[in-house]
Amino acid sequence: MTQQHGDRLTAVDASFLAQEGPTSHMHVGAVMIFEGPAPAYDDLADHVRSRLHLVPRFRQKLAFPPLESGRPLWVDDPNFNLEYHVRDTALPAPGSEKQLRALAARVHSQALDRSKPLWEMWLVQGLEGGRFALLSKTHHALVDGISGVDLATVLFDPTPTPAEVEHSDKPWRPRPTPSGLDMAARGVRALAGLPFDAASRAIGAAARPGDALAGTREALEGIGEVVWAGLNPAPETPLNVEIGPHRRFVWVRHELDAFKLIKNTFGGTVNDVVLAVVAGALQKWLRSRGVRTEGLELRGLVPVSIRARDEHHQLGNRLAAMRAPLPVYVEDPVARLRVVRRAMDGLKESKQAVGAEVLAGMQALAPPTILAQASRLNFSTRLFNLLVTNVPGPQFPLYVLGRRLQDLFPVAFLPKRHALAVAIMSYDGGMDFGLLADYDAMPDLEQLGEMIDASLVELADAAAAANGAAAERNGKSRVSSRARTSRPRTSSRATTEA
Repeated sequence: MTQQHGDRLTAVDASFLAQEGPTSHMHVGAVMIFEGPAPAYDDLADHVRSRLHLVPRFRQKLAFPPLESGRPLWVDDPNFNLEYHVRDTALPAPGSEKQLRALAARVHSQALDRSKPLWEMWLVQGLEGGRFALLSKTHHALVDGISGVDLATVLFDPTPTPAEVEHSDKPWRPRPTPSGLDMAARGVRALAGLPFDAASRAIGAAARPGDALAGTREALEGIGEVVWAGLNPAPETPLNVEIGPHRRFVWVRHELDAFKLIKNTFGGTVNDVVLAVVAGALQKWLRSRGVRTEGLELRGLVPVSIRARDEHHQLGNRLAAMRAPLPVYVEDPVARLRVVRRAMDGLKESKQAVGAEVLAGMQALAPPTILAQASRLNFSTRLFNLLVTNVPGPQFPLYVLGRRLQDLFPVAFLPKRHALAVAIMSYDGGMDFGLLADYDAMPDLEQLGEMIDASLVELADAAAAANGAAAERNGKSRVSSRARTSRPRTSSRATTEA
């Protein structure tokens, strides 16, 4: 991976640092549940240590140039201590999944220490059913969702036998941290090089005037669509309130086949079905709060990776954000899916993602102070009601030290004045939802998890009826969320543990 000592953060990566505050932590992660007994802490630490050379960034920390003369740099941490980052804890055996969720929420309620590499991993022993868990926590400035899938393959193996990894003959030694004067000089050189970069692009455009004109037109159209979206603010809802630093976390298990069945029956994509299910759950939740949903359309911020295929082994963020409508005003679940599908098709045909990418490129030219203001605008409550991110994961089992990964529940982040984030990840035939919420604003988060179940049931029943399968189901509403023989599950509901 191309991760060098002294790399400067991209504008998007730096924006996640600028957006972070005492109540809005910008780290992401996952709760990973494994079958079998937990490995010894020393064995896990040695396993991580044996592969750290594959991800040099995980031994690097932030260095800030003086007087905001440039974006921060990644530099080797001379005091790197693996035992600080890989931690060991246990639930009171037999620990329930409810207790594991509470632990995950507490871990994600604490900001990462910026004086150290921006990640943690927790080994959690004592989970009921003879299982254990790993909690991961990584700052968004370090890695985005698509990179995270690739990063996981560094620690995970596709077979129970750990793969042999090549090692350097030389032990890792941190390189000297640049002085403040050196970092300032680098920032000045980067600024001085901007006119030459612009000139180079201009010369290239002159050589291909037709392509340049088309590209410029597309970029301007894209920026116009982004600006127009910003002029149409998201509605005020109970999701958009002042939040504190404390979190709740709930997960919901489902099967990928259930979403594929609905998609194959009614058209669209799996992501369309996901958004329709979330919209249906939010409709129920808003009504449980006494909010009228007639004519109400929420906005979901849907991150879209713009990483090229040959960039999938690089850390850092290559994201564009699209604001997807969540039509909670539509009563019929199938009609709701059709509205989502048409809207998402329209977004894909629009230039919104192109415009977001162009604006991200323009941020690269901005001084840190202006960049900080721009990042706050990107996460403004006016623009969206909640984050909804759906990451495709590997459709085959993964292992750590011979233990099979059963569930992978993603954990997103909460920007300021956003009380809920919904993250979804498919893995080995499963479709796992992770719901992160502000502790005080959403005491009813478990009920929202149940409403996701109910929303999927409605669409699955409609798909079964459309396929002539209603009679075979004996009149019972079931979603394909029961346990698979290849991946044992204790529950398919968010709230049945205790």
